[in-house]
Amino acid sequence: MLPAAYRPTPRSENRQGLFVVLEGVSGIGKSTLTALLARRMNATSLHTLAGPHTGWSLEANEQLRALPQFAFYLSGLLHASDRVRQAVTIGPVVADRYASSVTACHAAVHDLDPVEVAVLMDPFRPYLIVPDATFYLACSEATLRERMARKLDIKHDDTDLFDVPNRYKQLLDNFEQVAAGDPTAVILPTDGRSPDQLADTIATHLEEAGA
Repeated sequence: MLPAAYRPTPRSENRQGLFVVLEGVSGIGKSTLTALLARRMNATSLHTLAGPHTGWSLEANEQLRALPQFAFYLSGLLHASDRVRQAVTIGPVVADRYASSVTACHAAVHDLDPVEVAVLMDPFRPYLIVPDATFYLACSEATLRERMARKLDIKHDDTDLFDVPNRYKQLLDNFEQVAAGDPTAVILPTDGRSPDQLADTIATHLEEAGA
């Protein structure tokens, strides 16, 4: 049992909406789909890292060694969970990345097995609000490269995906491994499908799951 000061505020017990997460490698379309779903569902949208952590991420990536860098992203994840817990008392929440990204991405950057990262995260999982569904977006490398070429807000993670040797394959393997152990996981192929078609598929799944 956590000391009272460390316990999450139990706002999520009064949920008024679903908590949906989109996961996958950089450039696959999570942000576009998150915004579309948020409009359709009249939902709060959230990126993990949320502010204020997002403004610190560049320095954290450049200056921190592996363990303090993990602690930084874990802190951001716990903060994101607090924000979700508050927002679901009003309505649905759609998150662009969540716990799976912290595990898969940190493991890829530091050449770790995702299991090793998960072990560090395990003591904090009771603090994290659990998604109703986590959609793992997947596509071919050719499709991803096409989407990346059209992306306007290219970030360091985007360029590293193909510039750093083995990074792309490692991330695919890591997300596959994390998804296999995620009871909320739904694999969502995206090749040849528009954001609207993907949003339709997600809406159908959520309706059927709630039936």
